[in-house]
Amino acid sequence: RDLRAFEALYRIYHPRLDRFLGLVTPRRTIVEEALNDTMLVVWRRAATYAGECKVSTWIFAIAYRTALKALRTQDEPVDARAVDELVADDADPEQAVMRQQTQATLASALATLSAEQRAVVVLTYFHDLPYAEIARIVDCPVDTVKTRMFHGRRRLRAALHGRLEARP
Repeated sequence: RDLRAFEALYRIYHPRLDRFLGLVTPRRTIVEEALNDTMLVVWRRAATYAGECKVSTWIFAIAYRTALKALRTQDEPVDARAVDELVADDADPEQAVMRQQTQATLASALATLSAEQRAVVVLTYFHDLPYAEIARIVDCPVDTVKTRMFHGRRRLRAALHGRLEARP
């Protein structure tokens, strides 16, 4: 119940959770709702954290379950263009356009995955988490994480085939 500690935790995890949830679902309303609900659970249930895993694993697990619950309850059309565009300020206009096109293509390909596959892919490639930690976050065996990754990569490969040209 230390407000200052919670504020520091919020500042650290808000950008990471926003990116994770934004890649799990392109629905901005779900991202914002899940992020706020996650941090509310962290605040209310901080005393239940048993230290059996890293704090980040505990928080990401809460965020993942919260996002899945929100996805099941909301019936909102998906707009792949709603995915946040992160472009470096120092990029020239051509590089910025290429980056935006690549991000849009990747977002579209990620949207072809199930929420479970997408979470595993995002946690692996965007957050550099090991399979064991991902298994704790998504609450399944490590072998299930590996299976989801295998099928997710296969679907991504098919969705991206011929859509991304080699960049210099």
